[in-house]
Amino acid sequence: MSGKHIADDSLQPESFEFSAESEAKITTILAKYPEPRKASAVMPLLDLAQRQHDNWIPMAAIDVIAARLGMARIRVLEVATFYTMYNLEPVGAWYLQACTTTPCWLRGSNEMMRAIKDTLGLDNHQRTEDGRFTLLEVECLGACCNAPILQVNDDFYEDLDYDSTVSLIESLKKGEAPSVGSVKGRQGSMSKDGPTSLVSLKDKDGVPAWFQDQAASVGGDD
Repeated sequence: MSGKHIADDSLQPESFEFSAESEAKITTILAKYPEPRKASAVMPLLDLAQRQHDNWIPMAAIDVIAARLGMARIRVLEVATFYTMYNLEPVGAWYLQACTTTPCWLRGSNEMMRAIKDTLGLDNHQRTEDGRFTLLEVECLGACCNAPILQVNDDFYEDLDYDSTVSLIESLKKGEAPSVGSVKGRQGSMSKDGPTSLVSLKDKDGVPAWFQDQAASVGGDD
């Protein structure tokens, strides 16, 4: 197993049972796999258990999933401990996953991390005393075009620097989640200086009007 922390026994519930809503989703998930390959459903079932149980997976849920899929408990635990998306101990209501891999680092993730430290006093793998925030450094989040990236629960906040990270955290403290995506308004792989292509599409170029409108909505038109 990895170095991922597993909740102390005092925090572990005695039992776990999937809700009726989760069971309906499990039926749909299992239908995607032939019976001899139902262990392939382990990742979505772990995700369901986590969402149902305050964003972390108790060991009782590991046992339920193992029995449901005909897997050894250690096999389910291997998956749960390998991927950073799964939490095996309680996390804050605002779960911050900060990418510090090379593209984000080159774009200033160290300033993003400094802002988190200054405003919340958090280092990697720590949770605030009030239990509202947890910080985890992660590998590439796959949105390098708008680095640096901070994932908050399921959402990405992009193009962050020190000041915008502080502003984001102050909003979260108030229970307000700002609009997701680039804090600078960039879309897709747009240059930091604005769009550099598809900015002058005209009828004379043989470009359909619907495509001109779509391009203008993301990049403008000269």
